[in-house]
Amino acid sequence: MTGTPAREWAVRVLRAAVVPVALVVLVSLSGVVLGRVYADPLLTRLMVGAAVGSVVVSVAARRLASWLVAPLSVAALAGWTLLSLRLAASHAALPGGLGEVAADAARNAIPRLLTAMIPVQPTPDTVLVPVVAAWLAGLTAAEVALRAGRVLAGYLPPALLYAGVLYVVGPNAAPAVGPTVLFAAVAAAGLAAPGRRSDPAAADPAAGLTPAVRAAVRLRLAAASAAGLAVVVALAALLAPVVAGQVDARPVDPRRYVEPPRVESLDENPLIRISGWALNPDQRLLDVRTVAGPAEGGPPRIRLAVLSDYDGVTWRVGATYRNAGRILPAVEPAPGTTTEAVRQEITVGDLTGRLLPAVPTPREVGGARVAYDPASGTLIRPEGLVPGLRYEVSSVRERPDLNLVSTANVPAGDAVARVLRVPDGAPEQLRRLAAQLAEANGAPYARADAVATFLAEHYRVTADAPSGHAYPNLTFFLFGPRNGGGQRGTSEQFAAAFAVLGRLAGLPTRVVVGFEPKADGPVRAADAYAWPEVLFEGVGWVPFDPMPRPDSEPRPVEEDFRPQPEEPPPSEVPAPTEEPSASPPAAASAPDRARGGPGTPVLVGGGVGGLLLLVGAVLAALAVMRRRLTRTRLEQGGPGERIAGAWRELTDGLRLAGRPVGADLAAAEVAERAGATLATARASGGSTAGAPVSVPAESDGGVGELADLVNRAAFAPGSVDAAQAARAVAVSTDYVTALRAARSRWARLRWTVHPGPLRWRR
Repeated sequence: MTGTPAREWAVRVLRAAVVPVALVVLVSLSGVVLGRVYADPLLTRLMVGAAVGSVVVSVAARRLASWLVAPLSVAALAGWTLLSLRLAASHAALPGGLGEVAADAARNAIPRLLTAMIPVQPTPDTVLVPVVAAWLAGLTAAEVALRAGRVLAGYLPPALLYAGVLYVVGPNAAPAVGPTVLFAAVAAAGLAAPGRRSDPAAADPAAGLTPAVRAAVRLRLAAASAAGLAVVVALAALLAPVVAGQVDARPVDPRRYVEPPRVESLDENPLIRISGWALNPDQRLLDVRTVAGPAEGGPPRIRLAVLSDYDGVTWRVGATYRNAGRILPAVEPAPGTTTEAVRQEITVGDLTGRLLPAVPTPREVGGARVAYDPASGTLIRPEGLVPGLRYEVSSVRERPDLNLVSTANVPAGDAVARVLRVPDGAPEQLRRLAAQLAEANGAPYARADAVATFLAEHYRVTADAPSGHAYPNLTFFLFGPRNGGGQRGTSEQFAAAFAVLGRLAGLPTRVVVGFEPKADGPVRAADAYAWPEVLFEGVGWVPFDPMPRPDSEPRPVEEDFRPQPEEPPPSEVPAPTEEPSASPPAAASAPDRARGGPGTPVLVGGGVGGLLLLVGAVLAALAVMRRRLTRTRLEQGGPGERIAGAWRELTDGLRLAGRPVGADLAAAEVAERAGATLATARASGGSTAGAPVSVPAESDGGVGELADLVNRAAFAPGSVDAAQAARAVAVSTDYVTALRAARSRWARLRWTVHPGPLRWRR
């Protein structure tokens, strides 16, 4: 007899625990599914803890008033969230206190979660949203299912969380068939569990009625149940084919709607920084300490950026960076490649921008939050570099087998079209030189070596060579008169010339910017240089050295390259593009109107009025967007960025005035043309298109000073201050205002709403 009450109590406890346990499992399954795109199980454990904690708090507080449960659960949520952030930060070895980490995670949790690289590293910003969502789903489900007794309605929060997790995972993991089947089974088990009833008679709704009434009630209940069952079966028959047809469909990836971190304009083409660093060789950019590395061969080369895109004017990074954690995705090296581990501690000095230097190829980064591009193996710090930033990088240094390189072929096809593309307008002299070097060398490695040898034997390295690697710059570097500044340059021209000549000779090439320190310690601007690389099948990217040997005297180019005096090369100056007409197109002839049709004037008036409102709204939106663009350029960022924005405002103004400047012009030439344009506009009192430009240089409206500041910001970024940036903004604003005021009233209105600056490449 004594065992019967204990047994009944145990049975009641088990029955009461079915629904809470089902809710915990349902919420935890979301963590299991989401954890498949994470690098390790930390996120799954944190979400399971949130599921258990939220349901346990609701069960423990079931005897309290309902309005007390939410504050208690939110307080417990805050504690579990802080603990989760601390565990994630420690797991990822992120610097900073808990408050700093939590604030950063709260600001950037959603965008970083949707732009993180797969597999996602469990860092504070990538675990915050899933943990909070799991806790809130468990809290809501427990209150609805346990306190209100609505078990089916209580399943809605876990179901929504599970659906959201499936959407976030998208096509980045295999179909979650097992967890989904388990989700349905656990939900069914929770519904099948008998509920608590205080009145045994409540089990039969017809109890206590007369036999006739009881029979009628039971018949009505049976009919309602049959009707409900028929509806469910009909819906299943209708929806089953549709659902089954979506099983093999590829789910949508929500990441495509979120823009990943991008590099700044300074980092998009870091090749232009070589000349500025060459003029300031003692500038301290980094401090490097090798913790573990190669025993011989000296300090390893440090890579800053990989430039694969060339449009005839500029080499660009063109990479897609995804937020990454401490561990980066590993790529298997090519067969026969020798690898060695390198571990360095790097401290940032005067280096600016977002690109993060590292020995190729990085595998683990500690001390800094990074974004990674697997295609190029390069890193950025989305928040930008700051002096004193210290981080640690573990890399795998690859050394290709040169015996394989000499006989290897080069790939072709769409997969490498990006690094084989030669933009239109390549000068004929470049094509002839590439053809001459390729004719005598059939194998790809022999062609690449011939290009490197030709550059090393015929050209001179100088630190004061002007920056530039557009087609005209490379033509002058390769074929310009030796006594007139030609045939000399920095590593910028050597690497860019090799890459262009290599592509003309059928070689997939790219340009790399980095540093070659002489020893551990300071890495100065003199250690910065650029080098080309060629892609070989079965080997990978192989660097080449086209730089001349120290103390070697270059041979005249004319001794080995004598172009035939055929037709002169086409002009490299692009033809001016016509400015789109400001007048609206002629209206199409209206169809014949039905005679005597009532309501036609009203329809026409309404249509014209609606069209005018639409046009006015579009023009107002364009004006607001233009003003916001100008404010962003002139007011946001550091001094260098504001100076660059002022320069873009000036060049956009020239383009709006019908005097666009080519990308190959130096800043001083642009300033001279800008002064001439302003003087002509004031003299003519109208449009400047087609007017002569012959005015003194001193009437440039102060643009010459702006050009000097632009050159200083580009070649020596750390040498400009806020006062100089303010001066650049003032000069640009005054110039654009004066140029706009010199035009007609209609032209000034069109200037304000012209959409060109919003889409022109900057």
